[in-house]
Amino acid sequence: MLRSAFRVTYTKRVSSRLPIFSSPTLSLARRYLSQETRSKIQDAVSATPVVLFMKGTPDFPQCGFSRAAIQVLDLHGVPPEKMKTFNVLEDSELRQAIKEFSEWPTIPQLYVNGEFVGGCDILLSMHQSGELEDLLEKKGVIPPVAEESQAPGSPNTGTSSA
Repeated sequence: MLRSAFRVTYTKRVSSRLPIFSSPTLSLARRYLSQETRSKIQDAVSATPVVLFMKGTPDFPQCGFSRAAIQVLDLHGVPPEKMKTFNVLEDSELRQAIKEFSEWPTIPQLYVNGEFVGGCDILLSMHQSGELEDLLEKKGVIPPVAEESQAPGSPNTGTSSA
């Protein structure tokens, strides 16, 4: 009898849980994001190879996560002409709309060639594993790193001078 009571209680708790990223703010935003706003955001993320929605600016980030995102992109040598940033603190509508657009609850948010990559945690993980460099090279944002052994004139090219 104790087992069946536990099973019923446990089942009731599990079934009453909300999804992890569910919040009243996101549900409300989901209902009010107009097609015009969605279109403007899509145009913005597609116009430049790298787009970062952040708190603050690259020169003056207003959040540690935004600072980390900028530092990682700088480490990879993303050229300024291939990157556009949007300060969500200047526009509260954008701050909420971008969360609904990406279905990601936090800022910063990185897009590469119009595709959502993730937030700071994903960006750092990809940086540490080497996936971010691969992605940026594959999408043509940064040039591929040449292997030293393949560089012309290097001692390991396999050519003989004798």
